[in-house]
Amino acid sequence: MSSYKITQVVARQVFDSRANPTVEVDVMLECGAMGRGTVPSGASTGIYEALELRDGDEKRFGGKSVSKALDNVRNILAPAIIGMDATDQAAIDSKMTALDGTAAKSNLGANAILGCSLAVAWAAANAARQPLFRYLGGHAAKTLPVPMIQIIGGGAHAVGSVDIQDYLVVPMSAASFEQGFEMVVNVYNATKKVFAKAGKPLSTADEGGFWPSGFKSNEEGLALITEGIAAAGYKPGDDVAIALDIASSEFYNKDKETYSLHLENLELSREKFVDLLCDWVDKYPIISIEDGSSELDWDGAVMLTKKLGSRIQLVGDDLFTTNIPRIREGVERGACNAVLIKINQIGTLTETLDAIEYTKSVGYLPVVSARSGETEDCSIAHLAVAANCGQLKVGSVARGERTVKWNETIRIEQLLGKYGTYPSGDIFKRITIVKQL
Repeated sequence: MSSYKITQVVARQVFDSRANPTVEVDVMLECGAMGRGTVPSGASTGIYEALELRDGDEKRFGGKSVSKALDNVRNILAPAIIGMDATDQAAIDSKMTALDGTAAKSNLGANAILGCSLAVAWAAANAARQPLFRYLGGHAAKTLPVPMIQIIGGGAHAVGSVDIQDYLVVPMSAASFEQGFEMVVNVYNATKKVFAKAGKPLSTADEGGFWPSGFKSNEEGLALITEGIAAAGYKPGDDVAIALDIASSEFYNKDKETYSLHLENLELSREKFVDLLCDWVDKYPIISIEDGSSELDWDGAVMLTKKLGSRIQLVGDDLFTTNIPRIREGVERGACNAVLIKINQIGTLTETLDAIEYTKSVGYLPVVSARSGETEDCSIAHLAVAANCGQLKVGSVARGERTVKWNETIRIEQLLGKYGTYPSGDIFKRITIVKQL
């Protein structure tokens, strides 16, 4: 397949949605096809994530420039993969990982490696004249994801606001992705009016949700969103449910093993914090909680799973970081029942697909996710469908780096037509009741 041979690799520094530099890579093939990968960046990053290589020179973008990563693409990765067959994604990703030689990709940078990995996949798909989801997943790729969208963005995404990072909504009664997305857009717009009625300022957080200014408690966001769901004409819990990304690693004290909610001046033990989350689930239509315990608190994750794992989805993000050994440990311990999938946490497309496959094989639900620092790259929309993940978390319905992924999913659904399937709220009935160890 000489026409699929990689002939050129071009790297450049571009910018993400937070005006920070990031890596973009173009890969050209002998047949003339080209693919592009643009790498996202997180704000609340887990300590077990693959390394995002930045220069550290405070004179250039506050140390966030990526010229070292670009040099690694140009001088190390590109010479290694030029001449390789772009359809052999696993071999290419394996070669780049071996060149780095570290588990965290700390020598060359996960951002350098991922830019190349994504660009290779897009180039091969374009050469085959196939959409990326079809190229990656074949004819088995047909499941549209349920959208999980942010209404209120707090935590590291809205500095100085509430402690909880994401208050999201999920359509439960929709019959298609397009209908489900319409429902969450309606809730977004209705909640905007609820904010105005309550006298809350309408500014925007990193991922397009509302910045929670002037809140007196973290629970206030739950009440406002529940009101927004009803104001949009839906029944809370039946038609539209709430999902939370607690991002609790951000306010966990590892020495005391406590959780500090700064907004309310509360310091809670592991047990008390778990009890608080359980109280919220009892009072509000919550279907999913992400990172309800710190990445350092396996005991908290197990405790929360014992109490809520048979009722709602419990997603591990910082705890698992799209890393099979960590997901395996979670399964063995009885922690969570779902895994957040972020391509830049692990650094190659092949490893991401492997993590999704493993997640499904143990009965956990995979949730493909964007990052707070996003780009106009729509790869994750294709990834969610290619691997039949069933859920996609991108942020809110506002801002172009978000809508580019939602709109691409609408196009994919139209392309699949009658062959596409949509799980709706039924996907949450597939949660494995984790064995209590």
